[in-house]
Amino acid sequence: MKEFREKRVIEALLKEIKKKAGKRNSPLPIMEVCGTHTMTIHRFGLKDLLETAGVKMVSGPGCPVCITPNEFHEAAIELVTKRENLILTTFGDMTRVPTLKGSLQNAVPAMGSLIKIVYSPQESLELARINKDKEIVFFGVGFETTIPSIVQTVRKARAEGVENYSVLSAFWLIPPPLKSLLEAKDVAIAGFLYPGHVSAIIGIEPYQFIPRDYGIPGVITGFEPADILLAIISILDQIREGRPTVFNEYSRVVRLEGNPRAKAIMEENLEPIDAHWRGLGVIPLSGLRLKGELHPWDTIRKYELEFQGSAEDLPGCRCGEVIKGKLEPPQCPLFSRRCNPDNPCGPCMVSFEGPCLAHYKYRKK
Repeated sequence: MKEFREKRVIEALLKEIKKKAGKRNSPLPIMEVCGTHTMTIHRFGLKDLLETAGVKMVSGPGCPVCITPNEFHEAAIELVTKRENLILTTFGDMTRVPTLKGSLQNAVPAMGSLIKIVYSPQESLELARINKDKEIVFFGVGFETTIPSIVQTVRKARAEGVENYSVLSAFWLIPPPLKSLLEAKDVAIAGFLYPGHVSAIIGIEPYQFIPRDYGIPGVITGFEPADILLAIISILDQIREGRPTVFNEYSRVVRLEGNPRAKAIMEENLEPIDAHWRGLGVIPLSGLRLKGELHPWDTIRKYELEFQGSAEDLPGCRCGEVIKGKLEPPQCPLFSRRCNPDNPCGPCMVSFEGPCLAHYKYRKK
């Protein structure tokens, strides 16, 4: 992978991009739909270099922590603070997301309850196996990349009769919000960088409606600087030739059909639902939930959780607009003033994949 970061390679690719972008009144807007792409773009200084070359990178809804609305976080807080003998498990970033009810990190659990950070859903299932006197809830958030592994734990729990385990699922699908963005026409998008991890699961077909129905080119790409620059060159070529398509630059990992086994696990065990996204509102069939025989392991059904519609963000937080690509992080009045990694006012400053954290960490200096 060394050549994917070599200076001479990067400089040559940037030179080619500048040549293909041509002279414009404003840089060509290309949206990256993956938080890891966002981090790579900022970490290696590509955002400014690309803008000089004639391309403006715009961050989209590619961070699962960022797009999960506050009603999920508040429901998790209510659950662990009101119910005794319950262990709420989740990934580290999820505990720090601020809401009007505080965050999980600062929540005071009920008697015998606690909040535990885990590194895989399998850890949560193991906790349920060895703590039969407690209820274990895994607050599982993610896109198609992580959904199959979470569902597998539920299948194992059912097979083993582990009834004290359930999943508070915030499962999101990537293609539907892209359609929502294009329909809204709030943000100019000349091309998409499609996520490598998600695409390794779903393959190429789910993106085909974008060039077909909207005439927007896109490229599935990896996470090294050269990957991203090669993808941008492909987008510029597609624009110049007037033949938008879905090109797979990440063929060393992504197959055309994706991962059939992972897709089968989702299809067999989950059903699509209309879902509320931070900044984007309710998007038809953009979420998933456990179906049929797995209902007893669905936390929302098991505890009859009620969501309060669209829970508000902290006053002044503009994460919704940042996720939608309408706002650059420094344009938020809270950015680096009241909102910073030590005192985040929104999830975009919390998550490792959040655009605000990436901007603060790599560009503020």
